[in-house]
Amino acid sequence: MYEYVKSLHLIFVITWFAGLFYIPRLFVYQIEAHLKAEPEKSILLKQLKIMTSRLWYIITWPSAILATVFAVWLLVLNPYWLHASWMHVKLGFVVLLIIYQIKTQFIFKELQNNVVNWTSNGMRIYNEGATLILFAVVFLVILKSAINWVYGLVGLLVFAIILMLLFKIYKRVREKNEG
Repeated sequence: MYEYVKSLHLIFVITWFAGLFYIPRLFVYQIEAHLKAEPEKSILLKQLKIMTSRLWYIITWPSAILATVFAVWLLVLNPYWLHASWMHVKLGFVVLLIIYQIKTQFIFKELQNNVVNWTSNGMRIYNEGATLILFAVVFLVILKSAINWVYGLVGLLVFAIILMLLFKIYKRVREKNEG
């Protein structure tokens, strides 16, 4: 039974992350749609709100809940994982992911109510949060080492810097092509 539960956990982790990767992208489009003239603005916002709502409530939240349920089930089936130091670090990153999900819920609600508190560039940067958490969790689970997590953290920071540099390059290319 353990392998079936593990498979279901992995499937829902993947769909959870798919939602977390795509929803901020839709937020970027919503933020940019607010800058458009009518009737384009209203048409875009109506469609984007439908898309974000369906993604958020039909895929992302159910996946988050099911991934968590199957994770707890795995720990019930194999409680010795709770004694592993790498698991403690992993669970810390899972808490960060849950905080990210809750923050994203607040942003979702704001945008559904036409409250825009983010720039499109700020949302693009926010979008990388789930990516960084995914990298950390995957390396922890595969390597099963909490001792080397410091090296992994340094690697994550280097990765984040590279992502930021690529983002700046992308922004310049995009502005050049638009202008």
